Amino acid sequence: MTDRRLFLKTLAAGSGGLMLGVLLPQAGARERAALPAHAGSTSWEPSAVLRIGADGRITMTMPYVEMGQGTYTSVPMLIAEELEVELHDIVLEHAGADDKRYMNPALGFQVTGGSTTMRAAWMPMRQAGAAARMLLVQAAAQRWQVDPAGCLARSGVVMHPASGRKLAYGALVDAASALPLPAPQSITLKQPADFRLIGKPVRRLDTAAKLDGSARYGIDVQLPGMKVAALAITPTLGGRLDGVDEAAALRVRGVRQVVQLDDCVAVVADHYGAAQKGLLAARPTWRAGPHADLSTDAIVADMRRASDKGATRVRSEGDPEVRIGGAAKVLEATYELPFLAHAAMEPMNCTVHVTPGHCEVWTGTQVMTLARAVAAKVTGLSQHQVTVHNFLLGGGFGRRLEIDGVERAVRIATQVKHPVKVIYSRQDDIRHDMYRPYWFDRLRAGLDAQGMPVAWFHHLTGSSVLGRFLPPAFKDGYDEETLDGAERPPYSFPAIRVDYTRHEPPLPTAFWRGVGPTHNVFVVESFIDELAFAAGIDPLQYRLSLLQDNPRARKVLEVAAREALWRGPRDGKTGRGLSVQFAFGTYMAMVVDVKVEQGEVKVERVVCALDCGVVINPDTVQAQVEGAVIFGISGALWGQITLRNGRVEQGNFDDYRVLRMNETPRIETHIVASQDAPGGMGEPGTSGVMPALANAVHAATGIRIRKLPIVAALQTS
Repeated sequence: MTDRRLFLKTLAAGSGGLMLGVLLPQAGARERAALPAHAGSTSWEPSAVLRIGADGRITMTMPYVEMGQGTYTSVPMLIAEELEVELHDIVLEHAGADDKRYMNPALGFQVTGGSTTMRAAWMPMRQAGAAARMLLVQAAAQRWQVDPAGCLARSGVVMHPASGRKLAYGALVDAASALPLPAPQSITLKQPADFRLIGKPVRRLDTAAKLDGSARYGIDVQLPGMKVAALAITPTLGGRLDGVDEAAALRVRGVRQVVQLDDCVAVVADHYGAAQKGLLAARPTWRAGPHADLSTDAIVADMRRASDKGATRVRSEGDPEVRIGGAAKVLEATYELPFLAHAAMEPMNCTVHVTPGHCEVWTGTQVMTLARAVAAKVTGLSQHQVTVHNFLLGGGFGRRLEIDGVERAVRIATQVKHPVKVIYSRQDDIRHDMYRPYWFDRLRAGLDAQGMPVAWFHHLTGSSVLGRFLPPAFKDGYDEETLDGAERPPYSFPAIRVDYTRHEPPLPTAFWRGVGPTHNVFVVESFIDELAFAAGIDPLQYRLSLLQDNPRARKVLEVAAREALWRGPRDGKTGRGLSVQFAFGTYMAMVVDVKVEQGEVKVERVVCALDCGVVINPDTVQAQVEGAVIFGISGALWGQITLRNGRVEQGNFDDYRVLRMNETPRIETHIVASQDAPGGMGEPGTSGVMPALANAVHAATGIRIRKLPIVAALQTS
């Protein structure tokens, strides 16, 4: 495991003042082996996250990105709490691309994802704030020649109550920067009972800018002389550009250039409207390529054959084969989950300017250094000759962990003398996404005479996104992210076996909000419901009986059921469904109420109870649950990406439907108090709501949902 202790370094501030760097030890040999080649380091490097100027200005360089999850409020809260300043006193700036200085200690390089931000920031940021406070107090005590224990810090001022003296932080920073740093073990953190900010609802710092339009996203970039490019990308998987009417495109007013690449054509114009008109005039033609006949059915048939041929044994405990042989009853089921698109509000975009000896990139990305690396690769420049400017992300959901959009934009920009903003249309964004993998799962359980499981078998077949994204992380035939939620479900089974077959389809796959658990929790919680139904036991009581050894999971399930007034899977005309999970360091349970009429599913209420450890900002937790639930409902009810003749069939929100405002249910969030370390909150709600919703539909209709999306399953039943 990586040593997460904090090391600090005082760095000279150019204009006077105190600059603190957080030194995070390098990952151990096992973790280091899984890092990208450019992410390794042979020494500790400072991350200058906190600067206090002689004018009292407090600046935090934010090593994480903001994509709606509240990072730009919750992380500064940690520093403000320990530094004893007001949250609005901290000014944020985006970090540059630098794995060494801005490494995410949970993942080993500069990245925002996997619901790791607060888990990674919890101790380092608090310790940085506390160390700065201790230095400032010591500087004041030396000036006054008093015992530091008699001084205290409040609201950016050090006070000596006995004498009534006080000094603002700005007057102390030069002296503080000359003092030796406190040893890590001597840094005094506040006790939870003394928190002023942590655990309290705090209004987000970015709300006003998003309301008045001043917040800047990648798509908002404007540069002198900038041009805008619209794209046409090969409609068939693996296809190539065959021809284009360049002269017709150039006759369109405002069109300046046509750039042809092997798999796409870009029309460069003064504005996006002209670029789109030029693209229509260009009438590109295509060579279909090797996958012209590819269909979803063919991919699934291939997965089924791969599943039959063999698997990697991930876990086997308690002699499952022996126990199932003596079971009173055996149940089997096959589950299928479709490809899913990310469909973020802000479509993919990237602005690039390539000049001799330099490349400048403006975009919203979850992986700054990977974006820089691919720009360097395309241009042939060194990474030091590439600058990446990051912005707010109008939705990430894992899509902006990928760098294909940056690569394509840089390829285009190498042929354009002006800065050029490349914008994907909504159709481009959906049809040329990198998708949540398709999954084909087989489950089997042996039950005793009372209907309780004596053996549990789970065989997963699907893509390993992490195996492609970070190949060394794929070891012994599987990776932990793919198996998260399946390898170790929250329940106690006398015997368990989990197998995995890796199957990589021609369609590109990527992380999707909820990653492994969004698939595994659905399958596990759906099949648990099947077992409860077969046993004739209330699904709540069935789960509780299997959670005797998991008190935190049991607690959130009890709270969710109590707050939802659980009286069974049927409540009048409403079907009710349950789920419970442990994912991303968070325990979560959900109860979903639905009505099903004429094949349409109306989600009326979602009750969520969660234990995510220490809560930094309850408002952010609630918002994350609500956003994740809406995202998950959309995916469960309607979400699917299908292929026919090598082409993605969906292209906009008319055929890739998402939940509308008037369809959004009442969502209630109940936080179970805990003093454990923080868990992640960006993704658990998505993986939790999907099986609870499917189980509610079964309760309402008697139709068991083993293949998503739900509405399509109802129509074919």
